[in-house]
Amino acid sequence: MKSYIAYKLVPSHTGQQVHRRYKHFDWLYGRLAEKFPVISVPHLPEKQATGRFEEDFISKRRKGLAWWMDHMCSHPVLAQCDAFQHFLTCPSTDEKAWKQGKRKAEKDEMVGANFFLTISVPTGSGASLDLQEVESQVDGFKAFTKKMDESALQLNHTANEFARKQVTGFKKEYQKVGHSFKCLSQAFELDQQAFSAGLNQAIAFTAEAYDAIGDLFADQPRQDLDPVMDLLALYQGHLANFPDIIHVQKGALTKVKESKRHVEEGKMELQKAEGIQERCNIISFATLAEINHFHKIRVRDFKSQMQHFLQQQILFFQKVTQKLEEALHKYDSV
Repeated sequence: MKSYIAYKLVPSHTGQQVHRRYKHFDWLYGRLAEKFPVISVPHLPEKQATGRFEEDFISKRRKGLAWWMDHMCSHPVLAQCDAFQHFLTCPSTDEKAWKQGKRKAEKDEMVGANFFLTISVPTGSGASLDLQEVESQVDGFKAFTKKMDESALQLNHTANEFARKQVTGFKKEYQKVGHSFKCLSQAFELDQQAFSAGLNQAIAFTAEAYDAIGDLFADQPRQDLDPVMDLLALYQGHLANFPDIIHVQKGALTKVKESKRHVEEGKMELQKAEGIQERCNIISFATLAEINHFHKIRVRDFKSQMQHFLQQQILFFQKVTQKLEEALHKYDSV
């Protein structure tokens, strides 16, 4: 019998619960990526992995989809797109309505280059962008994305390695210390004198404390490092999108430069060159708007995630401190 996982979504503007499978997310991603050439549609978390229905993988993909939905809903254009609204609101049990909406989205002609025909930009004197300034901003963003991608890869590698050490190495070492304390307490128990009993029990408790601390280390990455790596994965998907977005904008700028040269050489009418500049203006406005949105969401996300990371680190070390303090107090009655 074939089984699959369905994810529950409850849009805030309808309050009506719907269920979507991964294939529905995949369909939506494909439609949006095709429709919007200068919008970074975040990549979906991976579809399959070894042991596809293992609890950790299911949980990780669910969290990845939650991040994905958050970015979709936070985008002023993607959130209002008909295909996305259909995905959010079509009743799960109405197969006919789903197919109709799906077909409508797939027949949408305002996709790719045609999407720019739907964009309204400021008009009149002084409304045109300074294309030299635009080029400078886009080049600056290109350098930013390259550096961010490199640092995200480095942080992801470091966090992954640190998490691995906590789950295996740190746990093993702390429990090795705990075992050694336990052996010492067992040796001391050979002395049956009454005044030794308190010390034996205290050392045995210390052994248990170190064993428990080892477990705390092993469990901790899912509380702090894993969420950081989930966010990095989402942003690495965004960063992978921007070379194509920048290429579209750069292509438009190149055509403007060529058209100006052709006008000067008498090879093109001024009116045609102005049309090329207008189209470049639209693409530039859209590109700069996307860059601005990316930075705003980036600041929001990384602020929130770093706060969460440090809060979880503090809670973790408070738990470790509590274990050590409990062990310390056992010696007060010796």
